Amino acid sequence: MLELKGVSKAFGGLRAVDDVTFSLTRGAITGLIGPNGAGKTTLFNTIAGALAPTSGQILFEGNPIEGKAPYQIYRSGIARTFQIPRPFGALSVLENVMLAPIGQSGERFWNTLIRPGRIRQEEHANRDKAVKILDFLKLTRLADEPARNLSGGQLKLLELGRTLMSDPRLILLDEPGAGVNPTLLGEIIERIVDLNRRGITFLIIEHNMDMVMNLCRPVVVMSGGRLLMQGDPEDVRRDPRVLDAYLGGAA
Repeated sequence: MLELKGVSKAFGGLRAVDDVTFSLTRGAITGLIGPNGAGKTTLFNTIAGALAPTSGQILFEGNPIEGKAPYQIYRSGIARTFQIPRPFGALSVLENVMLAPIGQSGERFWNTLIRPGRIRQEEHANRDKAVKILDFLKLTRLADEPARNLSGGQLKLLELGRTLMSDPRLILLDEPGAGVNPTLLGEIIERIVDLNRRGITFLIIEHNMDMVMNLCRPVVVMSGGRLLMQGDPEDVRRDPRVLDAYLGGAA
């Protein structure tokens, strides 16, 4: 579904991502792990279009996407979350989800004058869809709550909900378990599994190794900007290179 071929991203003399090649199978939940500074988030940003690769090729469903703008990649079927959620704090949870679709008629000011009916129709459809998503995420009781009042775990669920408004085929999750209490982490994992059963493919950066080992098949390991290995969780857990990367101080 997603293929990376020799992808590198350099910042001056620093190669934060260095000749990374791997592929994602459609329908899989793939874990992306590595010590801090391994290049994981830079790789995410490169896939999602926030950064253009210095070299290499990224193919999504056979089509090159490297160097495209984030909105173009979003429209192609790839959505992402961020390690630190950035909701519109003063807006309600429901409004935050409704904002996610791009290309809404109301984004063009003249449509408010010449196509008000079309705007109302789209808003009703977006509201209905957002309500269903919040129900799926068990956030319905918080729909009218300002987003700034949510806990860390609830914000992670809200981020996931915003991605679902675009009907993505691939979701990039950046540390969905970070700062989340065990109860809400269980909810997040359940939602990921449920969405995966519905056909959504996932690539997940995560430092919670129990979550990765129980949820992800396969696991991709990075260290120092390079791909260290890719394999089943059991193989990754036993690989001496992985142990050295985490315990031996590799950056």
